[in-house]
Amino acid sequence: MTTAKRPKMNKKTSHGSDFERQIEFDFLRATEIGALNTLQWLGKGQKEKADEAACDAIRGMFDLMDIRGEVMIGEGIKDEAPGLFKGEKVGTWKDGSPRFEIALDPVDGTTNVSKGMPNSLSCIATAAPADDDETCLQDIPAFYMNKLAYPLEVRRAWKKDPSLPIHIDAPIGEVIDVTAKILGKDVRDVVVCVLDRPRNGDLIDAVRRKGAALRMIMDGDIGAALAPAMHTSNIDLYAGIGGTPEGILSAAGLRCLGGGMRAKIWPRDDDERKDLIAEGWGDRLDKEYMSRDLARGDNLVFTATGISTSPLLRGVRVRGSIATTHSVVMRARSGTVRFIEGHHNLERKTMHLRSTGSERQV
Repeated sequence: MTTAKRPKMNKKTSHGSDFERQIEFDFLRATEIGALNTLQWLGKGQKEKADEAACDAIRGMFDLMDIRGEVMIGEGIKDEAPGLFKGEKVGTWKDGSPRFEIALDPVDGTTNVSKGMPNSLSCIATAAPADDDETCLQDIPAFYMNKLAYPLEVRRAWKKDPSLPIHIDAPIGEVIDVTAKILGKDVRDVVVCVLDRPRNGDLIDAVRRKGAALRMIMDGDIGAALAPAMHTSNIDLYAGIGGTPEGILSAAGLRCLGGGMRAKIWPRDDDERKDLIAEGWGDRLDKEYMSRDLARGDNLVFTATGISTSPLLRGVRVRGSIATTHSVVMRARSGTVRFIEGHHNLERKTMHLRSTGSERQV
């Protein structure tokens, strides 16, 4: 697979040596406006329309941003969504503007949005490459990965003692036992979140046999994977097979939060396995990826805005002419995590949409 050589970035002529600090709130505005434009489709049974609305709004915000952005991980791999797509160039691409790799899920939890259910958000992860020849956000051409996400305390304990069974192939019962010990909890109080899918059936049964507290979600596994590293969440572990793009976004967020994740490619069938081998991934099918393998470097920013309430963020609320959004913006370099509550006057709020090329009222 051939990768186009990236243009070199002159940090002195961009936005200074800490340029992501100055532009992180533009990425936050993109997820805010994505969530607000999606709200019109909440509970309407049309997940494609919800995705299209979020993409249109986020693309419109990108059109205003003074960056040289490239979508490394975007929409379309699983459900032929309306974009944004891998390889798409976003931003003004002015000379000297900062270079960013972008991974995004305009609506994580489209099914939940279509049904008016909880656990959906709009999120973007970005990385400013320090080395022109190394990709920061790892693009893996597989639909699914088996994932295990855990809090900072567990990651620190494993770093001190790598013999602890904190890895993707460890029986979940052993992972629960060691997590309970590290966190000072009874096993019954360890909360394990799992995506409710037949492919996770054996895992779900094992959690129940162990006696831990099981919390299943229907869709939207980015917020669930980040939840173990959030002090505002009561989830201790996230485990199971879910989307690969969502795994990369989760890894970027966990790098900012200090939590950890292990993941392994999970081919759906022999045909996908053969395709991955043909694409040169045969020697990596058994590789255990850590969060730092999936989201490299320290120039990482993760932003998200809740659409409907999730373990990570509250959803959009509208009362009269005021829409309230709940968002998070975090950076790997500093470890700073900001929760931001926005109050938007819908009689005055406008958004720049790609489809119209102009501002329109929300």
